Amino acid sequence: MTTTFAPLPPSTSAPLHPGTSAPSVTVVFRPAEKRVEVPPGTLLSDAARQAGVDILMPCGGQGRCGRCAVVVESGTVRRRSTQRLSPEDIAAGYALACQTLVESDVVVFVPPQERIERRIKETKRAAKIELPFPYDRHDQPLRKFAVTLEPPSLADQTDDWSRLQRELARRYGLRDVQASLPVLRKLPRALREGEWTVTAVVELDAWDRPEGPPRLIDVLPGEHLESLWAVAIDIGTTSNVVWLVDLMRGEVMAQAADYNGQIARGEDVISRIIYASKGDGLRELQELVMGTLNRLIAQVAAEQNIRPDEIYKATVAGNTTMIHLFAGIPPESIRLMPFIPVVNHVPTFPAREVGLGIHPEGTVDCLPGIASYVGADITAGVVSSGLCDSDELTLFIDVGTNGEMVLGDCSWLISCACSAGPAFEGAGVVHGMRATAGAIEEVWINPETYEATYKVIGDERPRGICGSGLISLLAEMFVTGVVDKSGNINLDLPTPRVRRGEHGPEYVIAWANETATGRDIVITAVDIDNLMRAKAAIYAGFSVLARSVGLTLQDAQRVLIGGAFGQYINVEKAIQIGMLPDMPYDRFHFLGNTSVRGAYYALVSREMRRRVTEVGRMMTYLELSADNTFFDEFNAALFLPHTDLSQFPSVAAMMGEG
Repeated sequence: MTTTFAPLPPSTSAPLHPGTSAPSVTVVFRPAEKRVEVPPGTLLSDAARQAGVDILMPCGGQGRCGRCAVVVESGTVRRRSTQRLSPEDIAAGYALACQTLVESDVVVFVPPQERIERRIKETKRAAKIELPFPYDRHDQPLRKFAVTLEPPSLADQTDDWSRLQRELARRYGLRDVQASLPVLRKLPRALREGEWTVTAVVELDAWDRPEGPPRLIDVLPGEHLESLWAVAIDIGTTSNVVWLVDLMRGEVMAQAADYNGQIARGEDVISRIIYASKGDGLRELQELVMGTLNRLIAQVAAEQNIRPDEIYKATVAGNTTMIHLFAGIPPESIRLMPFIPVVNHVPTFPAREVGLGIHPEGTVDCLPGIASYVGADITAGVVSSGLCDSDELTLFIDVGTNGEMVLGDCSWLISCACSAGPAFEGAGVVHGMRATAGAIEEVWINPETYEATYKVIGDERPRGICGSGLISLLAEMFVTGVVDKSGNINLDLPTPRVRRGEHGPEYVIAWANETATGRDIVITAVDIDNLMRAKAAIYAGFSVLARSVGLTLQDAQRVLIGGAFGQYINVEKAIQIGMLPDMPYDRFHFLGNTSVRGAYYALVSREMRRRVTEVGRMMTYLELSADNTFFDEFNAALFLPHTDLSQFPSVAAMMGEG
């Protein structure tokens, strides 16, 4: 669809490529008043990126989410897709930036982008993180060694590097120490400024070379043995976390977290994989996550009054896609049959190779993953959760866009992953949003009047509803009869809160006069369908995993729930909708971010590093798409709570059907 608007005022800017005859058109972005010249046929989203204008594309530029809508105020554009735009929207000039091609000079108004007000708590002082084992600083491979060398003379003309190697071998038994060219360039000044006393920062061994040889990371003039810094990192699809660790004591000294900058280019891993396959998308996504991590590293370093280049090591956990994007490795094969990643355990590399903001020669260890959709965040989580510290049959789950789960007792482990979709992250829901200020996080419905009360993050007027609120709402709608077992809204109830809206039947959670947007906040029949599919996928994954080894979910003696989202799940409500197995509440244990904790354990202990590696090797991966078992279980779980009520006796009893 081509649309023409009022003409653009003459441009006074210089062409993008002076001296060439290539045709170009001018795109002006308001209110930033930034302009760029691009060839006709350029996507508005690409033009915005060139102009330095940020436009959110949570679906990765596929035209599905509608959240990159802009207003074309003048000029001619061609819309490849109008999904999520009404005829009235199009008449008013709205266009999806990721699906709209520029055909002439245009002026584009970019509405205010969603502002992320963090629910992620950034602690000014790190909470005390207890290690489950005694810390021995000699059980981690990063060390500092002070050495004093005999100055060279006409009688001893040994070169600087050989002289340092000789003294490290004589005094500390370090043989065959390796050094990169950047470190050798620094060596002569450090030796002479320190008057032949220097501190060598050495990594004795790395994950992929446990027998060495030692590697010289830095050389400092004088003696500097008072501290030794490293970071543990979790790269989540939604959020990134950095812990600053003092390796002299093994303690976490500062913590910081922020939303992953890649969210602007895709809210789920599939959207980001698709975006990475387009043009310069991989480089852009790598730069976005590195920008987020480097800000967090600078923040924790400043808190301890150190420079980022005083940090000499990083251990990194994350799902398989996030690790690929962090390392700049093309992830396309992850989403294509037969779903094979490029690498499950990325070899150790220096920070300079990816632009991580620690010492350029600092070592980056990515923890091992298992498969395309069970990554290093899960191996880290299994170890840090204490699953292997008991012989009880345990179900470990990390609920998010991908539902990743592990069953076993650490004499055996089996894992799988199911695509729950982004509904529990607030995407794919008309008034869904992330768990930020203004999000409804819990809902209660009066069973007699069907009136709703709710709790809002930040105690302010609501702007939407987040994942924990959606679970709570769906459970309340079910137990009060607002929806039936199939998720259908009962339009015959004596309340104005149930009605037929633009998207079909809907329930009003908050009236317009109560909200920050001045519009009713509702949940629609389509939203409920998305939630039902998400919860069904998660429960079906549990069921198939247990059945594959001849067990039932009720055989599990513990359920360990990791991940940031897991902290906010109301177990009772999640059981009522059939998302979590029906078992006593004391079997459920919420552990928070087990991924970064596992990265921390691997950072400070060779033994923990060995355990993570062993977990990765012993874990069997079950591909759910390999047969019809998952789809049968999924269809059975597409009801509230399930087609087989015997699996949910507590819910059946509450509903009077037990």
